[in-house]
Amino acid sequence: MKVVFMGTPEFAVPSLRALADAFEVALVVTRPDAVRSRGKALEPSPVKRCALELGLPVLEAARMTDDALAELKRCDADVFCVAAYGCILPDEVLTMAPAGCVNVHASLLPRWRGAAPIQRAILAGDEETGVSIMRIGQGVDTGAYCAQASCSVPGKTTSELTAELAELGGRLLVKMLPSIVAQTAPWREQDESLVTHAAKISKAELRLDPSDGALENARRVLASSDAAPARCVIAGKSVRVTAAAAPVAPDGAVDAPGEGAYAISHGRLLLGCAGGALQVVSLKPDGKREMDATAWAAGQRDHAGAWGRLA
Repeated sequence: MKVVFMGTPEFAVPSLRALADAFEVALVVTRPDAVRSRGKALEPSPVKRCALELGLPVLEAARMTDDALAELKRCDADVFCVAAYGCILPDEVLTMAPAGCVNVHASLLPRWRGAAPIQRAILAGDEETGVSIMRIGQGVDTGAYCAQASCSVPGKTTSELTAELAELGGRLLVKMLPSIVAQTAPWREQDESLVTHAAKISKAELRLDPSDGALENARRVLASSDAAPARCVIAGKSVRVTAAAAPVAPDGAVDAPGEGAYAISHGRLLLGCAGGALQVVSLKPDGKREMDATAWAAGQRDHAGAWGRLA
């Protein structure tokens, strides 16, 4: 079986590795080198790095130009496989391979169609999520799916859940690909009445807010990323909360802080929320390194004060 793979971020790497182990990968298509960290240097995508490590040919394309289409045709692939490529594919690409174009999507469709299915599952308090092997069509994640695999959500960060789903998706893709190419895969149309949409996460959505519950704020911390961090103001200073636990019962040495108040007790930093307290486990004050909340608390003169939403 000859496969063309399209992907860009770290989520796509396990799928590429799994395909390369099982089939002939004729070409890897990924987005061009870009500034991906705080430096100004151009860096290859995680998929490009993996492809070069595996000795696979790479095509960098931000869109499907005539040259890119010609390169895809020359591959004469049986199927195109996609995992978070990041570009819209025209009809010509979707129908170029005999078995079409299939995608590894990070949700249990039809729940969480769209750009941020993993973070939306965390923020919504879903008990489980998963991956779907689906056909790519004209709508956003509207195609039929032939297989799904699930995992639990509670307590996992975006990065942890992304890594787990990436491995799950790679294994499922390789398992299903022979039946997809043989045209025997059991395709199932999505139930439109069950659709939920996973819009891109905004920075404002992940700002911690004392008027919300501790559990809701804890989910914001789990769902946060460098692009949209969980931030707030504690004792008049802006911080990013990088790990937290909720809801938290006080240890008896101090009353639970009320809504909008913080308290330090036995090295624990508690943020009073509506109907409960959020325990901060680690944080990063603006302009400083990330630190344990106990280390931050040890440097505070006042063991109680106010906290609030970042303006």
